[in-house]
Amino acid sequence: MTTNTKTLLTVKTEKSLKQAAQETAAELGFSLGTLVNALLKQFVRTKEINFSASYTPTPYLIAAIEEAEKEYAEGRLPKPLPLDEFIARLNS
Repeated sequence: MTTNTKTLLTVKTEKSLKQAAQETAAELGFSLGTLVNALLKQFVRTKEINFSASYTPTPYLIAAIEEAEKEYAEGRLPKPLPLDEFIARLNS
């Protein structure tokens, strides 16, 4: 006799989010169910929830970084100050 130890977990989410999650999981070679089970097991084991996301800079930030790099390469940025002079400017 076999005992079914599985149960159904019903979670409401947006259709587009579910579809995107299924596609992303498939790209990684997993089913969405496998990933949800792994997340639940980790949660039970560690009693922690960790969220992370890679950061993609905005076009504005990319342009600002490029401009700063250009100014640096052209020597248009001020040189670093000695510590005593930096503190004096802060205090003035």
